[in-house]
Amino acid sequence: MVERNPVSPTLGELQGVFAGTLMEVTFDAEIKGSGTAGTPPEVAPLLRACGMAETITASTSVEYQPASEDHESATLYFHEDGSLYILTGVRGTFSTALTAGEVGKFSFTLTGHVSGPSDASLPVASYSDVVPPPAIKMPFTVGGYGAVISSLSLDTGNSIATPSDIAAEDGYGEIIINDRKVSGSFDPEGTLVSTKNWVGEWQDGTTQAINSGAIGSTAGNQFSLSIPQGWYKEVGPGDRDGLRTYDIGFGAAGGDDAFTLAYT
Repeated sequence: MVERNPVSPTLGELQGVFAGTLMEVTFDAEIKGSGTAGTPPEVAPLLRACGMAETITASTSVEYQPASEDHESATLYFHEDGSLYILTGVRGTFSTALTAGEVGKFSFTLTGHVSGPSDASLPVASYSDVVPPPAIKMPFTVGGYGAVISSLSLDTGNSIATPSDIAAEDGYGEIIINDRKVSGSFDPEGTLVSTKNWVGEWQDGTTQAINSGAIGSTAGNQFSLSIPQGWYKEVGPGDRDGLRTYDIGFGAAGGDDAFTLAYT
């Protein structure tokens, strides 16, 4: 809305002017495979709209890595109590959360050009019958050391630009992913310095691989995360059920190989 504040002999304001809008949608989705190795998961279009490049190895795996160009966009149909919004040219960012004993989740924040609302009947939805595996029996290593953690998160940190376009119907041009700052966190149990010097590695700026093993044991419904060059951004004290832990925030060095999400 554009405010209008002309010189006036009275207090108050004039009616504002609607001058275009975009729409942001946020939601979570379960982390699970398609049920068939080498077939993309149901969230594949969303991952690609968040700047991820998709590599399919037939009957084996589907991998996602960040891409710096040729980003796909998506179209979203958002139904709400008989109203339909259609978002086009959608791009965005996402984060991943894995917590022991729970189902892994993606959290998406997507922005698009919007039309609607219009009246529309709710669609007859068809849901995947693949059951997501819980985050248990998942090996986790940092620099080859097997750490005991209760949670692991990763945020792609995409920066979304919405440049103005005076010729566009809504006043905005193409929605663009123009930067990426990957970050994440995990919470290892405390160790002797001689076993794993978490603070020393932070102070020394040590880069090391951060890897999850596969979550799930059934082909077509396994998920793993790998970060070849992780580095600690912060290391602080923590507590888990009376046990000493560290709260570690990390970044991922590198370009389009900063991390890999793999479905197998």
